[in-house]
Amino acid sequence: MLNLSSLFYSTAETPTLVDSLDLSEDQREFIVQAKTSVRSRLKAELPATLRLLGHDASAVEPRFFTQGSWAYKTLNAPARTPQQADIDDGAYLPLSFVARTGKPSEASAIFFRAGEAVLSRLARELGWKLVSTKPTCMRLEIAPFAHLDIPLYAIPDIEFSTLEKAAAQRARLDARGGIVIGEAEEDVWTNLPTNSVLLAHREEDWLRSDPRPIKRWFLSEVERHGEQFRRVVRVLKAFRDWQWASGGPASILLMVAAGPVFETRDRRDDLALLDLVRELPAALRAGVCNPADRSESLTDRLGASGVEDAARRLENLENILRDALHGASPDSACRAMVSLFGPRFPNEPARVKIVSATSTISATPAIAVPSPLIGRTKAG
Repeated sequence: MLNLSSLFYSTAETPTLVDSLDLSEDQREFIVQAKTSVRSRLKAELPATLRLLGHDASAVEPRFFTQGSWAYKTLNAPARTPQQADIDDGAYLPLSFVARTGKPSEASAIFFRAGEAVLSRLARELGWKLVSTKPTCMRLEIAPFAHLDIPLYAIPDIEFSTLEKAAAQRARLDARGGIVIGEAEEDVWTNLPTNSVLLAHREEDWLRSDPRPIKRWFLSEVERHGEQFRRVVRVLKAFRDWQWASGGPASILLMVAAGPVFETRDRRDDLALLDLVRELPAALRAGVCNPADRSESLTDRLGASGVEDAARRLENLENILRDALHGASPDSACRAMVSLFGPRFPNEPARVKIVSATSTISATPAIAVPSPLIGRTKAG
């Protein structure tokens, strides 16, 4: 049998698949600067824009929180054109903004209108593209390799006031070198009530939506399984991005489906992946629900045909990976992995190790935690 693990991830050998999924330092710095520019511009100009629209009482500076794969540390660089790295940075106003506009539908429309008026000016200055067709966010295409989504939220006034004080304290401490940027903000964000966050929607006005519970769930899974879980989720996303030029199962679906059935394999990311994809097709077909809202089906978003397509491609991944591991040819195994993950997988058969079959049998037992995420809903 073969051990391909050092080609997936290694602390001693390079290159690896996981390393190749990272954005370059220049790309990450570009994204950070773009986020900073967006935040600064919205803080500076959104209040004045709201006043111009006749909403003086609602003219307050927004607050911001990064969410999604950037926050989870599962963000991958695009595998192929026209894919883009997706960065989510939520903008927050107090709930009194909703009340003072008369009715929620007006508040949602005004929030989008004012925000896009500000960002359209920034986009023209920096050569970005503002996309206004996403129902739950404003989108800025900031580079061929990345876009920035800004969902719009309303939170209780008392909590918004707390955020303002925390942001001011953070700024003072930053000036003295006493705190890392974002640290105080995250502490306050974590403590906000979970049932009081509303998301602006272009068509449905406001939805009760809070990105924190899914983040807490994911971090608890990383704590339960170890960092191997985060790596294997990124590998699953890399498989998705190579096998589907666009579309395919959403990152949140892959992440949530993986958590309950993942088993850690000590220093064997290849076997951890094999164990996982053996279970995922059945999990997808049974239906996967959002851990933050068990009434919401994540597989329904994909549709019955999409779920079946994803399940069959994951079965193909399992078959090819198993044959490679149980084969005797490192060259063939590497070629097979490149067919699954694209040229980002290192084609270096000399680094493949030959191992005994008995050394691959036992997985590290996962902590038995009953999960409501699998089988609660049906796709389609």
